[in-house]
Amino acid sequence: MVKLPDIEAARARIHGQVVLTPCTPSEVFGEMFGGHAWFKFENLQRTGSFKERGALNRMLALSPEERERGVIAASAGNHAQGVAYHAQRLSIPTTIVMPERTPLVKVSATQGYGARVILHGTVYDEAMAEALRIRDEEGLTLIHPFDDPAIIAGQGTIGLELLEQCPQMDVVVVSVGGGGIIAGIGAAIKAVRPEVRVIGVEAGVLPAARRAREAGEVVTIPPAETIAEGIAVRRIGDYTFGMIEEYVDELVTVSEEEIASAVLLLLEREKTVVEAACAAAVAAVVCGYVGELEGKNVVMVLSGGNIDVSLMSRIIERGLIQDGRLAHLVVRLRDRPGALAALTAALAESGANVVSLDHRRGTGGLWLTEAEVGLTLEMRGRTHAQDLIQMLTDRGFSVHRE
Repeated sequence: MVKLPDIEAARARIHGQVVLTPCTPSEVFGEMFGGHAWFKFENLQRTGSFKERGALNRMLALSPEERERGVIAASAGNHAQGVAYHAQRLSIPTTIVMPERTPLVKVSATQGYGARVILHGTVYDEAMAEALRIRDEEGLTLIHPFDDPAIIAGQGTIGLELLEQCPQMDVVVVSVGGGGIIAGIGAAIKAVRPEVRVIGVEAGVLPAARRAREAGEVVTIPPAETIAEGIAVRRIGDYTFGMIEEYVDELVTVSEEEIASAVLLLLEREKTVVEAACAAAVAAVVCGYVGELEGKNVVMVLSGGNIDVSLMSRIIERGLIQDGRLAHLVVRLRDRPGALAALTAALAESGANVVSLDHRRGTGGLWLTEAEVGLTLEMRGRTHAQDLIQMLTDRGFSVHRE
C-alpha cells in the first residue's frame, strides 16, 4: 500500500515538471451548501488533467533498457495524453490503445504528442486487453492508468498540495473511476490530518468502487453508457480497492442529469470548462449527496477539462433542460389565418425566446382543421415554463411537453 513517504518522494521526483495548480475559494458555490467551497484546478495541467502526475512518476522510474524499448498504455484519453506528453519529453517511444469511441479531441491531442495510437474495442477493458497483448508481443512496459503504486503516489501529490494550499479544509470530494487519484489523495491527507473527510463520487450507472465496497472485494460490474467517460470503469484496481477501503470515508453516486447540470454550472458560475467525469464531484456537493457541509471548508478536485466540443454542446443542452431553461413544446392549434400569430404573440407576452419553430400540417394524428407547431424555447426556469404552458392552455391551445 502506498504511504506518505512514497508520495513525498514522488513529489520531489516530478517537481518542476508538472503544474502546481491553484486551489481557490468560490463564494457562489459555498452559498449553495452553506459552507466554504474550494476548487483544485487540475484541468489547468499541460495536458488538461491530473493524470500526468502519476504517468510521469512511473516513467521516471524506468530503467534505461525499458526506456529504449518503449511504453504502452490503455486509456480513454487523459492518461493517454499524460503518458504521451511526458514520454515525448523523455524521448521514450509510446504506444497508446484507446477505445474506438474515444472523443476526437483526446485522440488528436495524444497523436499530437508523438504517440502511436491504436483504436481498439468499444470500452476501456477491451482496449486494455489489446494493450496487454501488444506489451507481451513487443516487450513494452505497461503504464497502468490507476492500479500501480507509482501511479497512485504521483496522483497523491495533489493531496500534499491541498494540505498546504487549504490547511483549513474539512472535506475533500473527488470523482472516482479506477480509484488512483482518490487513493493517492486519501493516503496523503489522512496521514497528516486523519479528521478530514474524503468523499468519492461515481456515475450512478457505473459505481464500481461502491459495488466493491458492498461486496468486500473487487468486482466487475455490467457495462453501461455515461457522459462521464473518464470515470467509466467497470472494475477498480486491486491496489486502489485496498486504499479506498482504508482512506475513503464515503462513496456516493450522481445521475447523468446531475453531472450535465454541474458542467453547465461550472461554466456559468466559475467560468471554467471541465469534463463530465470531474463534474461528478461538484454534482454530489451541490445536489446534497454529501451531508454535514454547513460551515465546512469543502475542496472539490476539478480533475480534468478535456471535453469534446460536440459533447459539450449536448451537455449544455441537457443541463439547460434539467434546469428548466430550455423547453421543447408541441402545440396544436386551429389551422386558420392568425392562429400562428396568436401563438407567437403569447410567447412574446410570456417572455419566452424562440430558438426554433417547426410548423407542420397534414401529419399523422392531426385533424384536417389542425396544425402542429414544434417549439424550442429559452426560459427563465421550471416555473416560467409551467406558467407558459398554463397560459397557452387557458387560451385554447393544446400543449404537450417533450
